[in-house]
Amino acid sequence: MDRNARSRHHQHRKAIERRARSVEAMEFFNVLASPTMVETVDALSPPHRERLYPPTVALSMFMQQTLDADGSCQKVVNGWAVQRAVCGLKPSSTRTGGYCRARGRLPLAMIRGLACVTGRQLHGRARREWSWRGRAVKLVDGTGISMPDTDENQARYPQPDTQADGVGFPLARVVVVICLATGAVLDAAIGAHSGKGTGELSLWRGLVSVFEPGDVMLADALYCNYFLIATLAHAGVDVLFEQNGSRVTDFRRGKRLGPRDHVVAWPKPARPQWMTPEEYYAFPDQLQVRETRTDHQILVTTMTGRRRASKDDLAQLYARRWNVELDLRNIKTTMGMEVLHCQTPEMNDKELWVHMLAYNLIRLLMAQAASNAGVDPRSLSFKHACQLWTQWVSSGTPVEPALFDLIAQSKVGHRPDRIEPRQRKRRPKPYPWLKKHRVLARVDIILYGRPQRPK
Repeated sequence: MDRNARSRHHQHRKAIERRARSVEAMEFFNVLASPTMVETVDALSPPHRERLYPPTVALSMFMQQTLDADGSCQKVVNGWAVQRAVCGLKPSSTRTGGYCRARGRLPLAMIRGLACVTGRQLHGRARREWSWRGRAVKLVDGTGISMPDTDENQARYPQPDTQADGVGFPLARVVVVICLATGAVLDAAIGAHSGKGTGELSLWRGLVSVFEPGDVMLADALYCNYFLIATLAHAGVDVLFEQNGSRVTDFRRGKRLGPRDHVVAWPKPARPQWMTPEEYYAFPDQLQVRETRTDHQILVTTMTGRRRASKDDLAQLYARRWNVELDLRNIKTTMGMEVLHCQTPEMNDKELWVHMLAYNLIRLLMAQAASNAGVDPRSLSFKHACQLWTQWVSSGTPVEPALFDLIAQSKVGHRPDRIEPRQRKRRPKPYPWLKKHRVLARVDIILYGRPQRPK
């Protein structure tokens, strides 16, 4: 081959590579490959040979599954094969085995590391006007996640004891820490839904390192715990919780700050079973906290001075705690993480973190759109941004300012004090409940026929 022919061949190959980088499976990696993320991606990527599905491509396709309504391996493999054919690359098989093995080779540490680094970088770049009184507020809450009923999943995440064998599903508990300003997931902990050391407070203790001096932790009444508050206060972190229902509040005691507003000393409770005597004696004998009644609820905070935060300031901040419920709804319902799909707990852990990574990337786009438009990221619609991103990626067009302009167009409604019943109007189909193992139900159908529907 002469020199000109080699040059034409080289240019042709480079053109194909550029087109390949713009296809659907690579767009997520293009976001990850920003200058601030290149070192992180290189450090966390495992050693690999040149394959059809290298780690970055496999991870990008995995994330595409989380945002696709189909969500099957076959769908994403078909899309990758079609894009390769359109770009003039060598045709690839549409069988899913190679892709599934590539997913299995992805290290959990890589996926989790990318999700946490992306979330924390977004949190660190949040504009000051998005913060609360110039301070970073971090939301904490827990939720439950179901997964396929396999022996491996049941061993790691057993179903509730109240359900019969073969009837229930493995259930995991997830606790997340989310940035109030941007909505980014900063870290998460996953464990079994029941058993010793699997409660929300136990999982939260593994996330203490996320909090930095000057932060504010915002959570519901479950987290209003003496030892939790003392741990954060020692680290220079303030808290704001609703009062736990087991504690009696008497506004006649303590130092009065105003009507139904005082600073009171909580005595140290008895040592819990999970705590060693050395850890217990390291905690102070009493804790100074502020209790205030606002809007028919009592709030507890370590911001004891009225100048630091007035009663109205605390009420308005606690009202924003509802954002964590909306964020979990976006991850579980909008992105389809309510039920995981993998047959083993190891792959389900990876699927969960891939959802978190894809969620943070959408939040990254929303933060950029909000910054360009001069609005608060919380005022933009997550579902709208998610739909625009999937449509934009399918077009094979690199990220452009026009995408951010489109994301900023849809604002969420401001509906304070909204109340909706947690009830369904549309009735389910009248099939009887499965109350025995599926294998036994199949045998009954063979022997006795299908049971009649209830009238």
